[in-house]
Amino acid sequence: MKDVLARARASNCRIASLAIAGVLAFHAPATAQIQLVPVASGLASPLFVTGAHDGTRRLFIVEQAGVIRVMPVGGSGMATFLDIRSKIRSGGEQGLLGLAFHPFYSSNRRFFVYYTRAADGAIVVAEYQASAGNRDAADAAERSLLIIPHPTNTNHNGGMLAFGSDGYLYIGVGDGGSGNDPPNNAQNKEVLLGKILRLDVDARVGGLEYGIPISNPFIGGIAGRDEIFAYGMRNPWRFSFDRATAQLWVADVGQGAREEVNTPIVNGGNYGWRIYEGTACTNTDRALCTPANYLFPTFDYTHAGGRCSITGGYVYRGTIGSLPTGAYVYGDYCTGEIFTWSGGEQRLLLDTTFAISSFGEDDAGEIYVVDLNGRVSRIAASGGGTAECQYDVAPVALVRRAGATLTVSVSTAAGCSWTVTSGSEWVSVAGDSHRGSGVVSVVVASHPGWLIPRIGVLTVAGKPVVILQF
Repeated sequence: MKDVLARARASNCRIASLAIAGVLAFHAPATAQIQLVPVASGLASPLFVTGAHDGTRRLFIVEQAGVIRVMPVGGSGMATFLDIRSKIRSGGEQGLLGLAFHPFYSSNRRFFVYYTRAADGAIVVAEYQASAGNRDAADAAERSLLIIPHPTNTNHNGGMLAFGSDGYLYIGVGDGGSGNDPPNNAQNKEVLLGKILRLDVDARVGGLEYGIPISNPFIGGIAGRDEIFAYGMRNPWRFSFDRATAQLWVADVGQGAREEVNTPIVNGGNYGWRIYEGTACTNTDRALCTPANYLFPTFDYTHAGGRCSITGGYVYRGTIGSLPTGAYVYGDYCTGEIFTWSGGEQRLLLDTTFAISSFGEDDAGEIYVVDLNGRVSRIAASGGGTAECQYDVAPVALVRRAGATLTVSVSTAAGCSWTVTSGSEWVSVAGDSHRGSGVVSVVVASHPGWLIPRIGVLTVAGKPVVILQF
C-alpha cells in the first residue's frame, strides 16, 4: 500500500508540473450563419492542421505524403517544417496521419507524428524536435516511440494524436482493416489495434521508449496491454479534447450503416465495435449483443443522403464568436456537410463541396476545415468575427495551497469580446462575457484532500489558465 501511495504521489506531482509549465433529424442551419475564409491552397492532400500552443500564432499543416508545412495565422508565406516522405507509405488511408506538440513545446521543442511505415505499412509514432536555430524547421533526427504491426490490409489505420490535460499522449488506432474486423482486434485487449492508447512520453520504463500512466486500466497484472486506455473502436480517425472541460470527443468512422461520436471516453471503456456499429447490433457476434456490456455513442447518424464517413472536430472555445461557445463541430467526408452538436441536437451548419479530411484548432481556439483537395479554411461568422483580435492573458498558471480569490488579466483592443469558462466545479468566476481589456476574479474553494494536489483549468479569452491547489 505504501508503494502504491508513493507512486500515486509521484504521478500527481508529475501531473502538477505538466499542468503548470438513433436516427437524428438534421435541422435547418443554425441562426448564426458562417462562412469559410480561405487560409491556404495548393496543398498536396492535406490531412490535418493545428497550432503549436507556443504563443507564436502559427499553423502547421500535415500533407499525406509526409510533409508538414508551417505558416503564420492570417498571414502569407509558407515554409517546410518537416519532410519525411522517404519514411512513409502514402495513398488511400495511409500516410503521415497525425501531429501533436508537447505541452512544453515552447521550451523543449518536442513534437510527435503518426505515420504508416514505407517498408511494411506498420504504424509508427515517433518524436522529433524543432530546430534550436530556426523555429520554422525541424531537426531530421527521429526517435521511434511505438511501432504497431498493421498486416494484411491498408485501411483503418486511425491516425490521431493529442495531449490531454493530464500531460499524457492519446493515440487513436484503427482495427486493422477489412470489413467486420475479421480478427476481432477491437475487442481483443492483447493487441493495440482498434483502441485509444495513452502513453507517458516523458518517461522510459522497462526497455520501452515511453512510460505507462499508473491509472491506465490494464496496467500490471490485469489482462490486457498496458498502453490501452479504451477499446472497441473501428477507426477513430479524429478526436479532440474540449479545452475548457478536458473532455475527450472521439468520432469513430462507421462501416456500412452508421457514424458515431463517443464522449466522454471512460478509462477502460468498451465502445462496442465489432459487436455494435453505433447503436445497432452488427449481428457479427449476435450472441454478444448485450447492451449492458458496452458504452454507446452520445449520438450517431445513418448514411442517408450520401453520408458515409464522419470526420471528427472540436468543441468551439474561440473568442471572436465564430460559432456558439460549447458547440461540437464535425463533418462528413462524402457529402462535405459541416454539422454542430449542441443541446442534444444535431444541426447542419454548412453544405460544402469539400472532401473534409480533418478539422483543426489554432492556439486561440478558432476552428479550421481541411479539404483533401488542397485547401484549408477558417470557420468565421458571416459579417463578423474577424481574426484581428489578439489577447494577452496573464498569468497562465496559478498555484494556491488554500482557498483564495485570484485574478487573471486580459489585454486586448477595446472592441474585442472574450469569454471565461471554468472546467472545474471548485473554481468559479464572476461574469463569463467581457469586452476589451479587463480583470477576471477567480474564486478557488478550499481543498479538503490536501494530500493529493488537484488541477483546475479555466479558459480565458480562448487560452487555458491552469490552477494547481495543494
